[in-house]
Parts: sequence; structure tokens; C-alpha cells
Amino acid sequence: MSTHTSHPDIIKRLKRAEGHLRSIVTMLEEGRSCLEIAQQLQAVESAVTNAKKTLVHDHIEHCLEHAVREGAQTADDTLREFKAITKYL
Repeated sequence: MSTHTSHPDIIKRLKRAEGHLRSIVTMLEEGRSCLEIAQQLQAVESAVTNAKKTLVHDHIEHCLEHAVREGAQTADDTLREFKAITKYL
């Protein structure tokens, strides 16, 4: 399977979140305020959630649509995969 056009953007988002997460560990080690840490954790959580949504939507729009149009898999298999991946939204 080839890389999707959204993957480079998802990688950037996740690397940014990874950097934020590392800084949160430092904040904890330095004894920063819980409010500041909670705000940063929320930002990381949001970044990961948005990356996940982008990945799932991209899969539906490209992989599953391609599978239906090209007959790459049965309709039942495509529907089963759709149901499985939408659990992550």
C-alpha cells in the first residue's frame, strides 16, 4: 500500500506532539504548576486526536473508496473494514 498524501502532515503533527510531550516530562521534573502541565497535556491529546481523525478520514476517502470502485475487495469486507475503522473516530 502506498503512502497517502495526508501521511506527511500526520507525521509532522505527531512529531510536534512528541516534542510537546517531552517538554511536559521536563515540566513535571521541574515542579511546574499542575495547571500549566494540564494545559500542555490537553494540547498533546488534541494533536493526537486530530492526527487520528485525519488518518481515519483519509483511509475512508481513499482506500475504502478505491476498494469499492475497483472491486479490490467484496462489499461485505469493505463494509466490515469501514465499521472497524470508524470505531476510532
